[in-house]
Amino acid sequence: MGRVAYKLKIPASSANIGPGFDVLGIGLQLYLEIKVTIDEEVDTSSDEHHCIIQYEGEGQDKVPLQSNRNLVTMTALYVLRTRGIEKFPPGTHLNINNPIPLGRGLGSSAAAIVGGVLLANEIGGLQMSKERMMDYCLMIERHPDNLAAAMLGGFVGSYLNELPPGEDDAKNISMEAILPVAGKTPSENYSRDQPPKDIGVYVKYKWNPKIKCIAVIPQFELSTDKARDALPAAYSRSDIVFNLQRLAILTTALTQEEVDHKLIFEAMKDKLHQPYRASLIPGLTNVLTSVTPETFPSVCGICLSGAGPTILCLATSEFETIAKEIISIFSKEGIVCDWNLLDVAYDGISKEEC
Repeated sequence: MGRVAYKLKIPASSANIGPGFDVLGIGLQLYLEIKVTIDEEVDTSSDEHHCIIQYEGEGQDKVPLQSNRNLVTMTALYVLRTRGIEKFPPGTHLNINNPIPLGRGLGSSAAAIVGGVLLANEIGGLQMSKERMMDYCLMIERHPDNLAAAMLGGFVGSYLNELPPGEDDAKNISMEAILPVAGKTPSENYSRDQPPKDIGVYVKYKWNPKIKCIAVIPQFELSTDKARDALPAAYSRSDIVFNLQRLAILTTALTQEEVDHKLIFEAMKDKLHQPYRASLIPGLTNVLTSVTPETFPSVCGICLSGAGPTILCLATSEFETIAKEIISIFSKEGIVCDWNLLDVAYDGISKEEC
């Protein structure tokens, strides 16, 4: 085979956009990059799956480098196993560069999962469509909003299909069978079945390119599990209707040629998750009520990114001024923040030859 080299790019993502809890996501131009080199003359026998990993960027002191522990390679191995391939080709080397903050609501886990499925698709020559690759992603992470935004790019709505009898059993496969625990899960328990087809449905909306995304990133992690535990078991009818009404408006308001800042701002409001997560993110309530089109005319909307703690503010100008205001509010709570101005990643995943 000789030497093969290429780079895979997977965008960060922001989910739960405004009223679109577990529904709406945006791909962002901040990319997980995986440089893949396969050279049969390079000895990779020190890894049981013949894959040597180098990692730089966010969380480089935390991310495991063994192929049976790293989320990217564990995901890839799951996909390959379902096609009868147990290991990477000898001489496989991955150089992973990740600028996406971990545990901050910018889709770092989704990017790793999408990256792993894409890696398997390329290494195995599987020639899967993006939609088929999404089926594999959804076997690992059952919430499609971040995954679809990373895979497909752009501004995306999604939902899970109700699968027919028999295929519906796939959702009951244990995560340990899909991503085996190193040194614990017997190989006979590994899942080798291909997932059902069309687990999810995805729609890409248009996006007004005048609208940019300000991501203000507090310097602390918030686990998705902890953020989900803060949510109630049931909601009032009035709160559900509140979100549904705004969701119906938002997906069109963000596409209109003339940006209607006040309409978008109102349509970005939420009552299903942000009020309940405010106690986990000091300063959140103040941020959401202080940064408005009245205080900053270029503001379109503001919300938690994913489960937080990152704040996503949509605006048409005044980007640095808005970011500094949000950072100032958090600083009063003793929270230090970074910020980034991001455009929408319209195309999702990509591959570049090296």
